[in-house]
Amino acid sequence: MAFITREDTRIYYRLEGGSGKPLLVLVHSLGVDNTMWDPQVAALLPYFQVLRLDLRGHGASAVPPGEYTIEQLARDVLAAADAAGGGPFAYCGLSLGGMIGQWLGAHAPDRVTRLVLANTSPKMADPSLFDARRRTVLDKGMEAIADAVMGRFFSPRTLSRGLPSAASTRHTLLTTDPAGYAGCCSAIRDMDHTPLLARIGAPVLVIAGDSDQSTPWRGHGDVLASAIPGARAVRLPSAHLSNLELPSSFNAALLEFLLEDSRGELRAAGEARRRAVLGDAHVDRSAASATDLNREFQDLITRYAWGEVWSRPGLDTRTRRLLVLAITAALGRWEEFRLHVRAGFAGGLEPCDVKETLLQTAVYAGLPAANTAFYIAGEEARALSEEG
Repeated sequence: MAFITREDTRIYYRLEGGSGKPLLVLVHSLGVDNTMWDPQVAALLPYFQVLRLDLRGHGASAVPPGEYTIEQLARDVLAAADAAGGGPFAYCGLSLGGMIGQWLGAHAPDRVTRLVLANTSPKMADPSLFDARRRTVLDKGMEAIADAVMGRFFSPRTLSRGLPSAASTRHTLLTTDPAGYAGCCSAIRDMDHTPLLARIGAPVLVIAGDSDQSTPWRGHGDVLASAIPGARAVRLPSAHLSNLELPSSFNAALLEFLLEDSRGELRAAGEARRRAVLGDAHVDRSAASATDLNREFQDLITRYAWGEVWSRPGLDTRTRRLLVLAITAALGRWEEFRLHVRAGFAGGLEPCDVKETLLQTAVYAGLPAANTAFYIAGEEARALSEEG
């Protein structure tokens, strides 16, 4: 476990991914910890080195006595980023994490390259509610607020489904130290970032939940989107913890915003992905056989199919491989099917993966298509076995 010490307080942080990638800092909401971001990390690691931390008073970090401030929490984040190598970073914070992000955007503009402010606010409509919550947990413990908080974290539909993410969140909330929770309540109670918003110069994405009772769009998200120069907004049909309730939608919005500067690199990305999926030998043969007639077409395939679609972050490579097998079998595109079966086996697909995909194909595209596909897949599996 990695820790830094600031103001005599130990702060836990987690650094994942390759050191050569840009740094992305993720900061959690009040009452949870860094594991809140588990549904995002796998999707982010191909593009970023990811830094998560437990805010003071939460998770594995220490619980200093007294009331905390947003500035104090933000400087803890900067210290963790320094421990991760320093330099600039992209930032995503939800709720309390988003409040910290606003402070960083205004006070540390040389550090923040892009800023995602999710389900958050520059100023709470009734700060006294957080003082009341602070006093409640100090007097009665976390159990006294758990039901009310969970009813804001998640929509009734999500809670009724009994999802593991909701159960884990409740457990984390109940095991949060009341003194640490109370200290952060003080930070939210005393916060007013309204005068800071016009000073934020980094590109900003505001994510809001249409069912968010804690920081609804009106009076919170809309204020951020209108007051921060050039900010854009995405609204999701979720409650407060939108990254847990709708992880795929959250990831899509997050990655589209964070990666938009790389749009001009489609051809290079497409070339790399095409080689990763089909192998160097195939791509080299295609390049060598290009003519004046089809050279632009080959370039289109590289940029569009491989750079734009195959390189999108929404699906992993294994899922895309299986989709291609199902679609090419259903349409009878046997040359492409054989190519992708061969490349898939070489790239990590197992016969059982192909079998399940073709059984689905048999049900929805017909037995003749699946019959031919099984025959070709069997030939390629035997060829691979003989080579090995």
